[in-house]
Amino acid sequence: MKVFIDTYGCAKNEYDSSVLAAALVDKGCSIVYDTREADVVILNTCGFIEDAKKESIERIFDLTEYRQNNQKIIVTGCLSERYHEELSKEIPEVDMFFGVNDYDRIPDIILSGDEKDKENESSDMVGCALDMLPYRRRRFEVYDHVFDEEDIEHYGYLKIAEGCYNACSFCAIPMIRGKYRSKSIGDCVREAQDMAAAGIKELVLIAQDTSQYGRDLYGEPRLSELLHRLCKVEGIEWIRLMYVYDNGITDELIETIANEPKICNYIDMPIQHVSDRVLKMMRRRSSGDSIKEVIGKLRDRIPDVHIRTTLLVGFPGETQEDIDELIDFIDTYDIDRLGAFAFSDEEGTPSFDMPDKVPEEERRAIRDLVMQHQQAVSEKLNERKIGKVVEVMIDRCVEVDCEDIVKDWDTADEETLSMVLTLYEGRTRYDAPEIDCSVYFTSKNWEYAPGEVVKVLITDTYEYDLEGVEAEK
Repeated sequence: MKVFIDTYGCAKNEYDSSVLAAALVDKGCSIVYDTREADVVILNTCGFIEDAKKESIERIFDLTEYRQNNQKIIVTGCLSERYHEELSKEIPEVDMFFGVNDYDRIPDIILSGDEKDKENESSDMVGCALDMLPYRRRRFEVYDHVFDEEDIEHYGYLKIAEGCYNACSFCAIPMIRGKYRSKSIGDCVREAQDMAAAGIKELVLIAQDTSQYGRDLYGEPRLSELLHRLCKVEGIEWIRLMYVYDNGITDELIETIANEPKICNYIDMPIQHVSDRVLKMMRRRSSGDSIKEVIGKLRDRIPDVHIRTTLLVGFPGETQEDIDELIDFIDTYDIDRLGAFAFSDEEGTPSFDMPDKVPEEERRAIRDLVMQHQQAVSEKLNERKIGKVVEVMIDRCVEVDCEDIVKDWDTADEETLSMVLTLYEGRTRYDAPEIDCSVYFTSKNWEYAPGEVVKVLITDTYEYDLEGVEAEK
């Protein structure tokens, strides 16, 4: 049976899709890259915020409208976990809906040919990708590309926990994904070893809140211990931390990042806001001062650390004073990587019933204002990198229309041709895959492969990306 898997949403969804793909291949299915070739099309959806929900629903309609003869359409993931009954009634063209805790059941149900829709059984919280140990460990062995046949293979996501301890008033994740459940340190290390054996060079650690890793298993967070163990895995060159809440960034964790060469001096720390009023309404466990204190500690101990964060603006009750405080923070603290989202009013969350809602148009205007200020910060920080040599992990060789550049092939010298033909795209240690900046550089070497690390002299900048040439050895 041929199966096409399409994934929407965050890296955690991509991880789930890769585990599901491994299970399908183990059962005798093959993964294809074109919906027209598939007997079964699986859409792994996002249901976190309104824009993501709309995008997933539009994709469902596209798939059902253009389905091939006798093709099965299956929807899984956060959206169908959260709205199973509504989707079943409103979109009967879909053959089956599954939630985030049903991945272990999908292969057998598909292969059995049972077209009867299953009941939504999200309450038991079993069957999530985290529980499927044999397929987690084989996901890089049994298949190469789930999302696109040109996907990059030298970095990989290691999900270390499922669910969430936090109860942020705007967030639906706890009701979708359940309580926090960590994988054991041994399981994480074995999976990282398998990934290294499959050629993965960069390990990206993900969870809803990685700072709380191990608390449920060991009675206290054990992220630092896990990192030390992962740094010993041969073949892994870079380790990157994502989704680390600021209230979980301890002195021990900072020392671990500072002292382990494999750990990138980069940390993704979603703070959401800096106004104490707004943070309290969001039910965050931070204050503006505590956030600034953590930033100061990170920069004092790791001078070249790059901090990535996300902000949520237009929250109910947010005032102009709160916005001004946030803008002042952006202009003053020079956060290296920053993204902003407009508040999404999600039913079932505490914020859904809050008064003083900010109109949608105004929310988006605040988001745009925040990003205008951040763009200026990004340009300023990038300009400081001109003339510096940085390590760049190659992601791909960029295709160039050589005929537009070299008008006379007969007279062009070898150096000109090599510079034209070898334009690479990569990332520094300070940039996460798929979400952060890229470095575009030329080289006389025609044979660099994705995953190789090259020293690059930065010669120019864009709003967010960098440009350079391979540094002389």
